[in-house]
Amino acid sequence: MRCDVVVVGTELLLGQIVDTNSSWIGEQLAAVGINSLMQVKVGDNKERVIAAITQRLADADAIVVCGGLGPTHDDLTREAIADVMGVPLELHDDIAAVIEAMFAARQRRMPINNLKQAEVPVGARVIAQTRGTAPGLICPVGNKVIYAVPGVPHEMRDMMERVIIPDLIARSGETAVIASRVLRTWGDSESGLNERLQPLINELDRSPNTTLAFLASGWEGIKVRLTAKAKTKDAVDVLLDNWEQRVRQIVGDIVFGIDDDNMESVVLAMLRQRGLTLALAESVTGGLVSGRLTQVAGASDVFRGAIVSYASDVKFGLLQVTPGPVVSESAATQMARGAKDLLGADIGLALTGVAGPEQQDGEAVGTLCVAVVLADGEAHAKTFALPGQREQMRQMSVISSLDMLRRLLA
Repeated sequence: MRCDVVVVGTELLLGQIVDTNSSWIGEQLAAVGINSLMQVKVGDNKERVIAAITQRLADADAIVVCGGLGPTHDDLTREAIADVMGVPLELHDDIAAVIEAMFAARQRRMPINNLKQAEVPVGARVIAQTRGTAPGLICPVGNKVIYAVPGVPHEMRDMMERVIIPDLIARSGETAVIASRVLRTWGDSESGLNERLQPLINELDRSPNTTLAFLASGWEGIKVRLTAKAKTKDAVDVLLDNWEQRVRQIVGDIVFGIDDDNMESVVLAMLRQRGLTLALAESVTGGLVSGRLTQVAGASDVFRGAIVSYASDVKFGLLQVTPGPVVSESAATQMARGAKDLLGADIGLALTGVAGPEQQDGEAVGTLCVAVVLADGEAHAKTFALPGQREQMRQMSVISSLDMLRRLLA
């Protein structure tokens, strides 16, 4: 069973509203094993809405049309669906009565154009409205079906859960579960990962129930998404467990987490498990690392604090860095040791570098020096050459430094 999605609204194309409805609908369809292979956005134009519905219906068994069921002149979904069905619209007095009662209950006058929401294509079934004035529609087209739901998220979700998902399951004649697992990686490019995993990808191409995809996420790393389909959640989990281990065997420790993990939550969890505390000294990142760490609830039990030693004289005076060039592994190591001692932490982490636009201390833009001083006093330092403009370099410095700490804690 395949159900595609068409969302209607010029405001979505203009970027005035972010389309979260499509992703939510896709997630609900996947959870019950309904394939959804195409999602389309279209503006408030009747001919283009008709074209979008017709094109999707040619490929899919069902489509969900979201939006365009309001009372105003630019709400054209009913008319478009009626044209696709080849039938007229008819006014349903019972729906009109419900809408009138809703306005009366709010002690408001009902504008006459709200009766437009009581018009239904002949042969369609109505999904009763429980949260707004617009009813939904179930519209048969031959052996296929169009579902129409309001664009207001809580109204749409109610109709999807209450009526549409059960109807799709009944039409499909089978139950299945589709689930995904995202492996979060840092340390290789998308093309590099693709090359390393190509034999596994070739094997998956012959598998009827599991797929692999890459999601490049900038300074959040590369995500490797595994998606599996089976009759039960337990069976899906077995598939995902198997393929996850296969991926990990190939790419190794560049996988730092799964699903909702991020580098900072993983590092904090590792510190917590080991009973260790952390102090930071930041120069080039200006507090970005500590900001990311403190976004994680409960960070205070392991994160002691940070010293943003942006000016060189702060490095020399407060952190006892030897006067001289400050973009070096030696300076980073002294910064890390100084932060560790000043803040009474087990581990010190420091970053210094050149974000641009000009080089510093003879070092090129993109140079990042990171140092970690461990609980036993052992120091580790590394120099990175990072790409990008100023903000990209600074953000990549955050995940690069935390990844270095993660590997030392492993």
